[in-house]
Amino acid sequence: MKPFLILQLRPETDASDAEFASILKQTGLSPDRAVRVRLDCEDLPADLTVTDYAGVIVGGGPGCVSDDPATKSELDARVEAAALSLMPQITALDHPFMGCCYGLGILATHLNGDVSKAQYGEPVGPSLCSLTPEGEADPLTAGLKPVFDAYVGHKEAVQRLPEGCVHLVASAPCPIQMVRWGQNVYATQFHPEADAADFEQRINIYRNHGYFPPEDAETLIAACHGADVTEPGKILKRFVERYS
Repeated sequence: MKPFLILQLRPETDASDAEFASILKQTGLSPDRAVRVRLDCEDLPADLTVTDYAGVIVGGGPGCVSDDPATKSELDARVEAAALSLMPQITALDHPFMGCCYGLGILATHLNGDVSKAQYGEPVGPSLCSLTPEGEADPLTAGLKPVFDAYVGHKEAVQRLPEGCVHLVASAPCPIQMVRWGQNVYATQFHPEADAADFEQRINIYRNHGYFPPEDAETLIAACHGADVTEPGKILKRFVERYS
C-alpha cells in the first residue's frame, strides 16, 4: 500500500512531534506508512508527485496565510509557499487531501477564497459544531453525531464558502468548519487529530502567541479536559481508511 504524506508546519519540535504522534494514533497509521516532512526544516523534493502517496495530510501551525506578506517571517513565508506548491497537483487530480486548521487556509487560498481575520476567529478550546445536510451524506461525516464538540484555536478564518466547495460542518462562531472540494479534497478548521492532552501542551507552548490572554491558560486547559470530543478523530480515521 502507498504511504500517506504528512506535512507539518510547526517550528516547535515538541508540538510537531506530538501532532505527528496524534495523527498516527487517530488514523491507525503505522510509522512505515507515514512519510513525515517538517516544512520548517526540510524542503519538499522538487519532483514530488502526489500520486506516489495514498493521500496528503497537512497539519496546523502558528502562521496565518492572510498576514501581509511584508510582515511574514521568512519561515512562515517558506512553509506556506511549500504547502501551496502541492495544491495545483492535488486539485487538478482531485487527489485525497486533508487539511487540518492551517490546511483549510491553504486550500481556500489556492481556490482564491477569502481568508482573513475580519471575523470568525475562535479562542483555543472546544467549539460546538454541527453537520450540514451535505455533511450528513458525505462519506467522511455521515453517521457522526449531528452536533459535536471539536478543538479549535485560530486567528483567521474562511469568510465565505470558496467556489466549488461543499459545506460539511458549521458552527455558530465560525460557519466554515469543514469543506470538501471535488470528491476527495477535504479541509477542517477544527483539529481532527487533537485530544485534550494535545491542546494542553499547545496552550502552554503558544500562550504568548496572541491566541488568548496568557493568564487564561489554566482556564482554557480545564475547558479542554472537560469537553467530550469524540467525532473529529473519526473523520481523520475515515479519511485514511477510505484512501488506503
